[in-house]
Amino acid sequence: MPVVKPNILVTGINGFVGRGLSTALQGSDRLFKGTARNMGSGFPYCGYWEDGTQVFVTGEINERTDWAEALDGIDVVVHLAARVHVMDDLAADPLAEFRKVNTAGTLNLARQAAVAGVKRFIFISSIKVNGELTTLNHPFSPDDTFIPDDPYGVSKYEAEQGLLAIAEETGMEVVIIRPPLVYGPGVKANFRLLMKWVKRGVPLPLGAVHNKRSFVALDNLASFIIHCMDHPRAANEVFLISDGEDVSTTELLQKMAQAFGKRSFLLPVPVGLMIFAAGLLGKKDVADRLFGSLQVDSSKARDLLGWEPVVSMDEGLVASRKGAKTQR
Repeated sequence: MPVVKPNILVTGINGFVGRGLSTALQGSDRLFKGTARNMGSGFPYCGYWEDGTQVFVTGEINERTDWAEALDGIDVVVHLAARVHVMDDLAADPLAEFRKVNTAGTLNLARQAAVAGVKRFIFISSIKVNGELTTLNHPFSPDDTFIPDDPYGVSKYEAEQGLLAIAEETGMEVVIIRPPLVYGPGVKANFRLLMKWVKRGVPLPLGAVHNKRSFVALDNLASFIIHCMDHPRAANEVFLISDGEDVSTTELLQKMAQAFGKRSFLLPVPVGLMIFAAGLLGKKDVADRLFGSLQVDSSKARDLLGWEPVVSMDEGLVASRKGAKTQR
């Protein structure tokens, strides 16, 4: 008897992760459509991408967004759309702004999805729910009970709690995935900046950093999301996901250089001195990301679901070097 694959709705399909997931879905013979807040420059044709993917425009995402048309005929929702974490947030009340989209907007979608008969709701949360830093070789696990104090992390945590309540109330299955930093074709922000410096051969004072950080390649995250769409043991579970290769900042930069076919120019400046200088400059957050550890235990994904990464970190960095594989 042939396996009936579910119809998928991907919110935020024009975002970084959404584009990667869309590419992966095109090779999986699954029927899917997407949503975006507006038809911006990423959409050459109103309502459809050039590959034929149907896209619904939602406008602003909050507790009043109407998802009815997009949810018609859908079995699985992958909710990627979010107000993302930003440095130097200028909002008068950042937590309130994050809650509008990430908490109220998510729970509104989930309630409408349950009414529409959606069987499973996959929520892409954030490792910030667990926290910002770990002690070396003591990774976060899905069962940690830390409550975040970062506004973005708080909004995601509150959405998770609301989703689990909706699942219990309605019977709609919920899967929560908390990735660390995701990299791949089209990656932006600080990761992209580091890659640019490495590509240009800029000497960096980061040759003696002995922290450990987890990352997840876009191909691996997309693969795991697809794995969770119909795996029976994923229902109502929380997963942390990574490449399974924790690296120091020094090792990451060396791998980036190798991906570019370049030599790395890393100066062994004492970390304590750089942390002190960053504090004087008001850049403690930058120092935490460069010198602190943030490790995740992704063994549950392998042990419970039998999932394995589809690319190594080296392969993921080569893909990042090449840039976006598909331009929308």
